[in-house]
Amino acid sequence: MRPRLRRPSIRLRLTLVYAVVLVATCAALLALNYALLYQSLYDNINRPPAAEMQAAASSLPANADRALADVKIRSYWIEQAQIDRLRAETLLGTAGTSAIALAITAMAGLGVSWIVAGRMLKPLHTLTAAARRISQDRLHERVALTGPGDELKELADTFDEMVARLEASFTSQRRFVADASHELRTPLAIVRTGAEVLLAKRESTIAQWEAMGRRVLTASGRAERLLDGLLALARSDSGVIAHEAHDLAIAAAGALSEADGEAERAELTIATELRPAPVAGDPVLLDRLVRNLVDNAIRHNHPGGRIEVVTGSRDGESVVTVRNSGDAIPAAEVDRLFEPFQRLTSDRTASSRSTGLGLAIVRSIVHAHHGTVIAAPNAGGGLAVSVTLPAPQG
Repeated sequence: MRPRLRRPSIRLRLTLVYAVVLVATCAALLALNYALLYQSLYDNINRPPAAEMQAAASSLPANADRALADVKIRSYWIEQAQIDRLRAETLLGTAGTSAIALAITAMAGLGVSWIVAGRMLKPLHTLTAAARRISQDRLHERVALTGPGDELKELADTFDEMVARLEASFTSQRRFVADASHELRTPLAIVRTGAEVLLAKRESTIAQWEAMGRRVLTASGRAERLLDGLLALARSDSGVIAHEAHDLAIAAAGALSEADGEAERAELTIATELRPAPVAGDPVLLDRLVRNLVDNAIRHNHPGGRIEVVTGSRDGESVVTVRNSGDAIPAAEVDRLFEPFQRLTSDRTASSRSTGLGLAIVRSIVHAHHGTVIAAPNAGGGLAVSVTLPAPQG
């Protein structure tokens, strides 16, 4: 296999381009100057034509001094020959001087072009060095290029923004993995501890084994819900895999029907206004979106509280809004609720049915369907979450 020839560097190519342009421009100027000089040297308006000189000589009177006329004519032609020789020497000298000047200009142009190209490409070398330094463990590195706001500065700033997004993504991923590991470890630890305590006893009653079985079921159910939430989050993050007609009003009715028993046990009052809200997307994910909103409103509520679910269409978009009563939520903490495993109070943490993924899954599904989700705390406590999705065309 023949080795590939290494292409000249960009700096060398820029240097050659600059030098060629400079030499070509100088050569054109010298050629123009030479042409003007040539024209000015050979354009003698006082010189009579040769035919006119011969005619003047033949028209002299017969008694005139022919010898004197011949001497004058001969002197004139000798003078013209000397002028022609000086013209030729001047043009030849000018051409030689111009060639030397052009060669000097070419050499100087190569040097200056090499320096200029190096200074122009210096930001690219800085960007390359920063890119080589940056790794998964060194995402804090930045180019931080200074100087005029030209294209290279814009490229460096764009690169810094990209690295910042990567750093935020890796940080979020590490936190997500750590939180997921912690959340999964909790139910497993409950099962393991209960089994070890029960097996350590010499005599165990049936009631103790039954209690142990109930704890295992509770812990395994929590782990199952957590894994189900992680799978839903991963599926929605990967993008919509179906594009079917669906209605958020039907999804809301189904979610309220499934959660009716839990809402009744919490003595919650549910108010609904379900108007058609057609959308196009993955029906499974859309049902999960609305169910998570309803479940979140039920589980983080006061006993005897209130839930309001509204669906409808406006301006070519479909909207579902879920409001609930509950504890007061600081406005600055609302965005944090959409991060995985983020809870505000110990009461939310204590909920055995809460996985900390509900609103994170909602946001991911909404983004997968090219929609928007807005949350705001209610004046009397609780949260209002509004999801807007594009309505199908036609």
